[in-house]
Amino acid sequence: MPDGFVVSNGIAPPPFDLPLPDKPELITSNALRLNELIKNPRHKQLFDGLIKHMHEFAQETQITTEEWMTAIQFLTKVGQTVTPLRQEFILLSDVLGFSAYVDAINNPPVDGATESSVLGPFFTEDAKDIGHGESIASEGKGDYMFVEGKVLSATDGSPVSGAVIETWETDGNGSYDNQYEDRTEPDCRGRLRSNEKGEFAYRAVVPIAYPIPADGPVGDLLLTLNRHNMRPAHLHLMVKAEGYRTLVTALYFEGDKWVQSDAVFGSKKSLVVPMKEVNNEDEAHAKGFKNSSKFKYVTYDLKLVPL
Repeated sequence: MPDGFVVSNGIAPPPFDLPLPDKPELITSNALRLNELIKNPRHKQLFDGLIKHMHEFAQETQITTEEWMTAIQFLTKVGQTVTPLRQEFILLSDVLGFSAYVDAINNPPVDGATESSVLGPFFTEDAKDIGHGESIASEGKGDYMFVEGKVLSATDGSPVSGAVIETWETDGNGSYDNQYEDRTEPDCRGRLRSNEKGEFAYRAVVPIAYPIPADGPVGDLLLTLNRHNMRPAHLHLMVKAEGYRTLVTALYFEGDKWVQSDAVFGSKKSLVVPMKEVNNEDEAHAKGFKNSSKFKYVTYDLKLVPL
């Protein structure tokens, strides 16, 4: 058989009659009737909703054939931009607020618990283990920052010991380590554990606001929408502990000019925290900072939901 030759998929015509459409509404009803052939109930629910909302969108906006084709061409470019290291479709989902919305409905706020935030594309599995108070960043990667807090149960406030905390951030240039082509080892990321009192502490650098990729179709879309492509500075945290729901979150900082209009809608009110400035040589040295008496100080308790 020649390459590219198209063959039937072997599925017979439906066992019911479908009226030949003479108005748009019949196209919708026929598509929904065909969904009755779907064997998986969840798949049927998803595609019923997708078809209804897509057709309603077309009707409501009276979309033109030219606009439809522009959208098809745009999505084609999005797909062509995807590589093993770049997921332009996720980026599109992000800037439309869809990623954050899916995260929000799948991780609804629980009274007393730390809210979730988007994982983002820069998490890696190779973070180094560090001890209490040690640094996730090599020297010279940015302005000093010290982070500490406790891991607690959201129900009764009891300490959670032995929780594994993965944390990662940009350097002082606004780049993650895995954005550098000459990366040889993890930097500005680390893995630590809470102690018997639930306490954790580590040295880091002050993360910097940064632009999401603007050199592809999603970047062009933001220009069309007259929207910026900046993410506010933030510090990622992922916390795992036996008997508790895994928490994926991030801390954002008061005073950041981008925090209210995060390009991917990741920032949340409860996750915006103060960053205190400290200028004390003895305290800086006691915390392990070698080359300056100045550092930023952030404290935040991470409250987990029991399973």
